Amino acid sequence: MKKVFIAFLSLIVNTVFVISQPVQLSDAAKISLLTTSPWSGAIYSVYGHTAMQVEDDSTGVDAVFNYGYFDQSQPHFMYHFVRGETDYVLGVVPFDQFLPEYKQKGVEVIKQELNLTPQEKQSLWEGLYINSLPENRGYRYNYFFDNCSTRPRDMIEKYLNGTVRYPAAAKEQTFRDLLHECLHYYPWMEFGVDLLIGSDADKVADVRQKMFLPKYLMEPLRQASVVRNDTLPLPLVKNEITLLSAVNPTNADNGQNIFHPLGIAFVLLFLTIIISLVQWMPVKSAGLIKIYDTLLFGVFGIGGLIIFFLLFFSVHPATSPNWNFVWLNIFALIAAVLLWINSMRNVVYVYHFINFAVLTFFLILWWLIPQQLPVATIPFSMCLWMRSGANVFMRKKRIRKNKRFTTSKYMKAGWGQ
Repeated sequence: MKKVFIAFLSLIVNTVFVISQPVQLSDAAKISLLTTSPWSGAIYSVYGHTAMQVEDDSTGVDAVFNYGYFDQSQPHFMYHFVRGETDYVLGVVPFDQFLPEYKQKGVEVIKQELNLTPQEKQSLWEGLYINSLPENRGYRYNYFFDNCSTRPRDMIEKYLNGTVRYPAAAKEQTFRDLLHECLHYYPWMEFGVDLLIGSDADKVADVRQKMFLPKYLMEPLRQASVVRNDTLPLPLVKNEITLLSAVNPTNADNGQNIFHPLGIAFVLLFLTIIISLVQWMPVKSAGLIKIYDTLLFGVFGIGGLIIFFLLFFSVHPATSPNWNFVWLNIFALIAAVLLWINSMRNVVYVYHFINFAVLTFFLILWWLIPQQLPVATIPFSMCLWMRSGANVFMRKKRIRKNKRFTTSKYMKAGWGQ
């Protein structure tokens, strides 16, 4: 999935330069699928990328059609991206401009020439050309079902004069499992994705649904066949070659250190235990406790605000329902603010009481929740559970102490003391 690189004007110039019109291809023309391996240099590149090449020595055509361009300079880009309203475009560049970029990145590029008839090549070529025109090039991006990998597949299927038969999936995997494969070396990115996508991502993906990842489009194509007019099936891929070999090993964090989400979660839990013990000691620590709770509930509340937005305002798939909202919710942010308002102490107490009860059930029933949650969820949610529990306990302790003091005072008054 490629970064937007150029403004629309440059994109149009490239399109006109490469293909001013859909010429008649010769029988020797080739249409191929280009698959690049993941690159650790950008968040959108860790999944790999797919493009299509049309080459014909007789007519001089050698163009790469790329559905992975987006314009992050657009106003309110991040807002629209979170909302699921990001528009991608089909860009066209000469092949000799496409390949050097990936050579510089040191990633692998594999070329699969498609086994198409001359008429199918011409139809697909013309379809790609029409799709690249300014009035047609944009599309609403969807990371699971409509992206730079699924679009080439759909174009191939559309212009084939036959039916494509894909092999069965090699193993059963959910959408989340597939994302984990790509994010294994990026623990914080993987943790963030697991927080933001909900239980629908734990549905098993069939072989075609897996094709939202370039790797899982390329591999089934190797065994895919096409049936034309009830004839014997023929391989969809005529031949495959490696244009570039990967030369840069991943430099991503392998996650085996304290800065892994699970490590940070346990450090925070240890600190929370210390703060809770200090709160129970007969020392003046009210200011420190209030600051710590504000930071803790405020940060988690901001995370809850993002999940709340995805739950109720985003059109992205698989963001609702999301069981992370049980512990990472917007109410924590509200409580962090109300902590500093004396007249809201009873409201804050009610929040802590409810939060403690809900998180108690959440932690006890964690293994039964119908969503694959990160293990770091347990210590992180225990921090909130412990602080809410400690605040409830200390509030009740103060009430009992004040009640004993008041009762003793009235008794002494009654005895004339």
